[in-house]
Amino acid sequence: MKLPPSPLDQVTAALADALPNGLGDDLRDNMRGAVRGAFERLDLVTREEFEVQEAVLRRTREKIEQLEAQVRALEAELLKK
Repeated sequence: MKLPPSPLDQVTAALADALPNGLGDDLRDNMRGAVRGAFERLDLVTREEFEVQEAVLRRTREKIEQLEAQVRALEAELLKK
C-alpha cells in the first residue's frame, strides 16, 4: 500500500511544477530543505499527535461531566436535609 504524499512533498512538488523545466534535482532538493525548515519553525504537530491529544481531551471532558453530575447530586442531597 502506497502512502499519500506528505504535505511537505505536496508543497515541494507544487513549487517545482511552477519552475521552468530542466532546473534539476539540486534545486528541488534545496527547495525541499527550505520548505522543511519553514515547517519546522511553525511549531506544527503530526496528525497522530493531534488525534492523541483529541482523545485525551475527550476523556477529560467526559470525566468533568461525570464529576459535575456528582456535585449536582450531592448538592441536591444536601438541600433535602
